[in-house]
Amino acid sequence: MELGIAGRTALVCASTSGLGRAVAEALAREGARVVVSGRREELARGIAAELPSATGVGVDLLTPTGPARLVERATAAFGPIDILVLNGPGPRPATVTEIQDHELGASVDSLVTTHHRLLSLTLPDMRRRRWGRVLAIGSSAVTAPIGDLALSGIGRTALAAYLKMLATEVAADGVTVNMLLPGRIATGRVEQLDAARAAVAGHTVGAERARSAARIPMNRYGSPEEFAQSAAFLCSEAAAYITGTALRCDGGQSPVL
Repeated sequence: MELGIAGRTALVCASTSGLGRAVAEALAREGARVVVSGRREELARGIAAELPSATGVGVDLLTPTGPARLVERATAAFGPIDILVLNGPGPRPATVTEIQDHELGASVDSLVTTHHRLLSLTLPDMRRRRWGRVLAIGSSAVTAPIGDLALSGIGRTALAAYLKMLATEVAADGVTVNMLLPGRIATGRVEQLDAARAAVAGHTVGAERARSAARIPMNRYGSPEEFAQSAAFLCSEAAAYITGTALRCDGGQSPVL
């Protein structure tokens, strides 16, 4: 399928590792001009150097001025942003009763406020040019809560509500707004979660992975590349009539429709 994004400019947040990096690489393979971003400039530049048409930017998006610096450098390199992939590190694992007061605000700040700032800087151009793709990398906890990932679930569910309302506002301007919800994808973040859960349960990491995979109908974790292919489709011309949607990429694990 021709995705129709060759020559488009894609800004992928937190794309020096994990799902963000996989999405950046997938968009680059489709011919997009990609802005790789992360806190470590040297790493971002190194990854960008491996892609056909890319630049790397080092920035801390959790600072008040971070989003503006990132967008400024991205547009200086490739012009206005056509595709914005919202992504960021998840909060620490915790159940609801383990959450500290200050962590609630920090979770919403990192997962909603930061992305609102990025959108405020990029949406006006998308709407004027009547073409844009906004995709947030979320979590399956948005549709089916995960007990020990309460902070992530609270912050990402708030973001999902924000994006659903935004999608309605900008749909007539040719801008789509969607969320892609990973299940158990084999990334460094999931490895850390498996190790933490294994420690609590008192068994090996291998045993924890086997137990987790057994709860997935496909009997395996997904790969970052599989997730990234779904992301590239949602960022494409081919997905022009899909908006306001939270799509799961979880191997059928979620118990809800």
